[in-house]
Amino acid sequence: MNLETVLEVEHYTDNLFWFKTTKSDAWKEKNFQPGEFTMIGMGDEKLTRAYSIANSPQDDYLEFLSIKVQDGPLTSRLQHIKVNDKIEVVVKPIGTLLLRNLDPEPCVNDNGRLWLISTGTGLAPFLSLARHYEAYDYYKEIIVTHTVRTNAELVFRNELESAGAKVYQTVTREVPREGAFAGRITDKISDGSLFTDLGLKQDDFDIKTDRIMICGNMDFNNEIRDLLEAKGWEHGTMRSPGQFVQEKAFVG
Repeated sequence: MNLETVLEVEHYTDNLFWFKTTKSDAWKEKNFQPGEFTMIGMGDEKLTRAYSIANSPQDDYLEFLSIKVQDGPLTSRLQHIKVNDKIEVVVKPIGTLLLRNLDPEPCVNDNGRLWLISTGTGLAPFLSLARHYEAYDYYKEIIVTHTVRTNAELVFRNELESAGAKVYQTVTREVPREGAFAGRITDKISDGSLFTDLGLKQDDFDIKTDRIMICGNMDFNNEIRDLLEAKGWEHGTMRSPGQFVQEKAFVG
């Protein structure tokens, strides 16, 4: 069992928190690719759950975003961790949200735009991807979209913009704060307002130049996938790169 020490914890709302742990020699030797997830547990039982790694592989620590479920088998305990506590972080990163799973044609043509579309804690793998140099080596523009219920859940905008990404945030249950928009991201895509709000000269995704990654709740993942596949987009894998990818571990 690999145990890591909690270095920092920040609670944003009654439903959302972030934590940072050490990165043991075992993790430094194995490391991970931006976009991957691993399993986390409390260290005193076999129960673990999947968590996307939220920071860059270059960092000498690990970061994670988590929801709080009061009666959840894991998060009912995990939400109470404190600095210097030890938790299990399994040294087995895996996942499908990898740049290599996307058809590289736009990158070859030097006109690619990478969309990282998320809801809730689905932002986590995109915090890793958008804060690592590799994505910027391939794509001319990276846009991170993040949809949440309340303004307090809109996190990491400054960090993402400092790394070079463009950030588009929406809120569904409150009047959005300055710089954010109201509504579901799926509606914004369908009516074209996502592109208008960003000042883009298009009213839909362009299969020739756009590549898309998706991570969020199951309904959201399935809705975006169905929308894209209906227009001829193909899901990518390592063996057969496509125009979009979603994290298969988190969908039905």
